[in-house]
Amino acid sequence: MFVGWEGVGLSSYLLINFWHTRIAANKAAIKAVVINKVGDVFLMASMALFFYSFHTLDYSTLFALIPFSKPIYPFPNIPITILDIACLFLLCGAVAKSAQLGLHTWLPDAMEGPSPVSALIHAATMVTAGIFLFVRCSPILEFSTITLNTAIFLGSLTAFFAATTALCQNDIKRVIAYSTCSQLGYMLFACGCSSYDFAMFHLFNHAFFKALLFLSAGSVIHALSDEQDMRKMGGLINLLPLSYISMFFGSLSLMGFPFLTGFYSKEGILEISLTSYNSLGFFAYILGILAAFFTALYSIRLIILTFFQKPNSFRSCVITTHDAPIFMAIAMIILYVFTISIGFVTYDIFVGMGTHFWGNAIFIHPHHLKNDIEFLSSNIKLIPVILSISACLFGLLIYYLAPSLLLSFYSPILRRVYTFLNYKWFFDSIFNFLLAKMALFIGHRVTFEILDRGIFEWGGPYGLAKILKWMVTVTHNIHVGYLPHYIAYILMGLCFILSSYYFDLDAPSLKALLLSILTYSLIRKLA
Repeated sequence: MFVGWEGVGLSSYLLINFWHTRIAANKAAIKAVVINKVGDVFLMASMALFFYSFHTLDYSTLFALIPFSKPIYPFPNIPITILDIACLFLLCGAVAKSAQLGLHTWLPDAMEGPSPVSALIHAATMVTAGIFLFVRCSPILEFSTITLNTAIFLGSLTAFFAATTALCQNDIKRVIAYSTCSQLGYMLFACGCSSYDFAMFHLFNHAFFKALLFLSAGSVIHALSDEQDMRKMGGLINLLPLSYISMFFGSLSLMGFPFLTGFYSKEGILEISLTSYNSLGFFAYILGILAAFFTALYSIRLIILTFFQKPNSFRSCVITTHDAPIFMAIAMIILYVFTISIGFVTYDIFVGMGTHFWGNAIFIHPHHLKNDIEFLSSNIKLIPVILSISACLFGLLIYYLAPSLLLSFYSPILRRVYTFLNYKWFFDSIFNFLLAKMALFIGHRVTFEILDRGIFEWGGPYGLAKILKWMVTVTHNIHVGYLPHYIAYILMGLCFILSSYYFDLDAPSLKALLLSILTYSLIRKLA
């Protein structure tokens, strides 16, 4: 698994850097690989701890040994075991790879790759690797409550953060990228609620409608001569009907519209978090339904700005606009069919009551959550759907039917909120100030100037050569050829020899004599 983990990271780096002559693509690829290396280090540390504790890295052996292992507390008076530390390191690896809050900043910049690359990375490979790691290691994680609670907290915050941020982005691919980040948050807190089957089900469903959304966005960008700003689009519904239908149904599935693919897994995750009967589960449910509201709002905003608003494109772009060619269309049609139907078809296979689909591959907790969600009130089950439909109607009103209404809400506070969300909660600025700037300062001022150019150079060959050169120069300057100087040197040597045998070196008179001779010789030299 670790070899595949590293291979996915390498492939993503090369794919993001596909347009290698663009500085933005170079920086995005480096950013992605550096942040993912943070996760790789934690994953390797976790593997080292497992090997230290159980002398194996084989899944079957680990799953069998962990329930019978004795908890080891490495820190006195701190109730955390080595197993907890190893599982937390696993979580850190998943957070970096799956772009959870704190290590998510590489994900939006990964949009510098071509649109098919974005569809591949965001639908089925790179960002889902962290969730797959969590699901695969589920029999281990079940014995670390602190890791599961942290996963619930981080996942729910990520879902809410990414949904609110996507609401104020203007790049069409960046909006969909943040929606990926939000859906990964749902998957992570589903794992934290011990519902690994629902997390894997949502990962499976998400691959279809997210790939469809990215390919539809790529079709729109290709049709408009590589224009990605939604504010410069509009009026494309008659020019790009296939792209519109694909993006419309992909967005509905992303919102969790009833009977589409995203509905079955997303609503199941929200219901599971509600029936976990603890404060963290309720916290995740509240943030989850708020994220669902904002998801519907930014999805309807994307559709209206791209296809329904008055055209804002250049005339030269509009007259050359064409829908997806046949090879792009075939891929979009296949994904379109799966986006509509695959969730309904596979629901009972993945998460149905009593299904044996997973076998022993993942941990299916014998708790009663699945039973409880069947007995939830219909009114509670409809809350996310009602919020999504309300967000659609609200977005339709302020972005299409009465856009002037949005101006009536204008206030300095609202402007600050928009700026805050448009700047991605200022995470990039904070990281640049706290981490990048500090790392550059330490790298230049401390390690380069003080250590490399200071201690190591002056204490090494460079400093030795400079000292020898100085000593040779001083010795050369002493031999000037004047007889008084040589007489003074002879007397100094004679005084030193005599003092060594006949006089006390601590005598003040001798010290005064030697000092006077030395002073005289220096004055003569300077003169």
